[in-house]
This record gives sequence, structure tokens and C-alpha cells, in this order.
Amino acid sequence: MSEKKCPNCSSENFVKSGIVNKRQRYKCKDCSYYFTVFKEGKKISDYYVNKALQLYLEGLTYREIERVLGVSHVSVLNWVKKYKVKRPERTNYHPSYKILNAAELANYFKDTENLKGSGAIVTELGDKFMLIKWERFKD
Repeated sequence: MSEKKCPNCSSENFVKSGIVNKRQRYKCKDCSYYFTVFKEGKKISDYYVNKALQLYLEGLTYREIERVLGVSHVSVLNWVKKYKVKRPERTNYHPSYKILNAAELANYFKDTENLKGSGAIVTELGDKFMLIKWERFKD
């Protein structure tokens, strides 16, 4: 059986506070939050949270992160707010990304023309790799 915690502050310090619609109601002593059920919900792996925040910092939009990781763009937005992540201002750079397998990635790096005039980072996505490349906007 999982431990019972306040869904608002994760405190285990709560008391019974009546019955609402045939459900036991509780009140958290720490944050004064009233709740009726212990939210189990599905937990998204910390790997995906870290990867989503990393991709956000690299300049990808919420919807692009959704397409790449398969995690809701609303979840990504909530994580950005929760962890107070601020994206640095980069007005003269444009990130682009590609999803490649190991062989395609090796072929990509064989051609040095692919990396001239830009910066790049490679990150793992399961059995594939994501190549994020920054290029200056053309004036």
C-alpha cells in the first residue's frame, strides 16, 4: 500500500475532516488544503522531465518536445513553470533538430560541411539520437 500524502504539499500531517459525497474528507495540517482522495495518478519518469527541460533550454517549442518525447506539451509547460526554467535570449540563433539512428549519426559527422558555421549537441532518445544544431540567422 502506498503512503498517504497531501496532494498539495506532499505532507503526511493531515486529519479527517468530515465526509463529502460518501467519501472521507481530509485536511492537511501544514497547508490547510482539503482533499477527499489520495491521488495516485501516473508518474512520468524523471528521465523524460529532465530531457524535456533540456530540449526546452535548447530552443525547441512545447509542441516539438511533445512530438519528440511523446509527452504532453501541457506537461512540459507545467514543468517549466514548476522548476522556474528560464530560456536565455538568443535572437540571432535558430535551433534545428534531427532524429537519427547510430549509423545515420556517424554518416552525418563524416561530412564536415554539416558542422561549419554552427554549434551542435547530441543527446540520447531511447535507441535513437537527437542532433540539435544552432545556425545564425541570415541577414
